[in-house]
Amino acid sequence: MAATEIGHRHPEARRLRELLRDPAARRAESAFVLEGPRLVGDALDRGAAIQCVYVGLYAARAFAELLGRVDAAGIDVRGLKDGVLEKLGSTRAPQPVLGVASMPAPVALDAVAPGLVVLSVDVQDPGNLGTIVRSAEAAGAGAVVVGRGTQGADPWSPKVVRASAGAVLGVPIVAVDDPIAAVRALRARSFRAVGADGAAPTIYTDVDLTGAVALVIGSEGHGLPPEVVAELDGVVAVPMAGAIESLNVGVAASVLLFEAARQMRG
Repeated sequence: MAATEIGHRHPEARRLRELLRDPAARRAESAFVLEGPRLVGDALDRGAAIQCVYVGLYAARAFAELLGRVDAAGIDVRGLKDGVLEKLGSTRAPQPVLGVASMPAPVALDAVAPGLVVLSVDVQDPGNLGTIVRSAEAAGAGAVVVGRGTQGADPWSPKVVRASAGAVLGVPIVAVDDPIAAVRALRARSFRAVGADGAAPTIYTDVDLTGAVALVIGSEGHGLPPEVVAELDGVVAVPMAGAIESLNVGVAASVLLFEAARQMRG
């Protein structure tokens, strides 16, 4: 293991801080941070391009097996001085392993193969977006299309990456500037666009979700904008019992994704 030498004013510490906190820095470098040994291990399992791994005090003893894998992969390991992790991490109790990974090569919307995809429109909570990405991979979706903008969560933020359990490296993430244009482009390629709306009269199990289908998910507070709904082939609801008014966005998307997966299995 490398000697501990990187303090909080070191250029690499500043870079880590920017990658953790600034979406513009992540986009400029096409890189993001993996927080914790589990995410670093998942990235190794997926063959991700890990640029460097940073470790805090005592990590060599606590995570010897993981760091052995990192070393075998030829990835540089650099030490962080005591207290640096606490100033860098986005969690209250940061684990003493961080990795910087390259974002996967961008995927164009017209390169997404016909099948199941999910399109998020201004999903703001990182935990919800991470859940959507994780469920999309588990359900066999071909891509997660993320409407870029000031309202939506950044799919490469630390919280999204953690909530996705590394699935951001397993399912293509397609960033689009205009969700309406994205819906039109998918429908032009014979995708059916089905939106989620808790007030819709049609139950999600009563709709054909096989073949080329785009599940369109709106924001937590406002759902899908009317101008997006106008472009869809239909909207569906997940029925609920009791006094609950709505489902968590990540949960609702997961329900629809796994229903589509169930139907596709026949």
